[in-house]
Amino acid sequence: MEVRICITSVKHIIMDSAIVKIYQSSKTVLTNKTLSLIWEENNPNNLKAKIAYYVKQGTLIRLTRGVFAKNKNYNPKELATSIYTPSYISFETVLREAGMIFQHYDTLFVASLWPVTKKIDAYTITFRKLKDSVLFNPAGIKIENNCSIATPERAFLDMIYLFPKYYFDNLRPINWDKCFELVKIYDNRQLTKRLIKYQKDYYAE
Repeated sequence: MEVRICITSVKHIIMDSAIVKIYQSSKTVLTNKTLSLIWEENNPNNLKAKIAYYVKQGTLIRLTRGVFAKNKNYNPKELATSIYTPSYISFETVLREAGMIFQHYDTLFVASLWPVTKKIDAYTITFRKLKDSVLFNPAGIKIENNCSIATPERAFLDMIYLFPKYYFDNLRPINWDKCFELVKIYDNRQLTKRLIKYQKDYYAE
């Protein structure tokens, strides 16, 4: 009887330690890989069992396959960049926040390896495919609140790379020197020509 009590107590201590580690992390969204690192758990079966236990207990909220939240107050941008790796917030989401386009979108727009739209919890996330050499290049990408986000210049180039005639309401926030430096990572002459035209039209206004 005493042995059983002791074993049960040890299990509770281990479980409580796992909960503490979850909440010590600044992340609001956790993936299987993140939890494996936090818990230092390399055994896939043990990891799966532990995650299932905490989901059942309500400590973790399953958002989609392999992605979990600590609670309902998670950062949706963290969710958007946790589904595919690599990925980063870009396009209309960044441009709207930078004041370069005025239309509001409820959708989060993300650069990724796959072109797909997903509805997860209360959020709609549209992933747009960029070629590997661009997607894997960190130039013009910043880490903010545990997720990768394009600078306005990178988001602007992403947009005109995929949508050559896109209309922008306001290009005043753009640093053109940064754009001409970043455009090199796309290795695309047509994109460079587009950038020159956008700059020319801007100064002609």
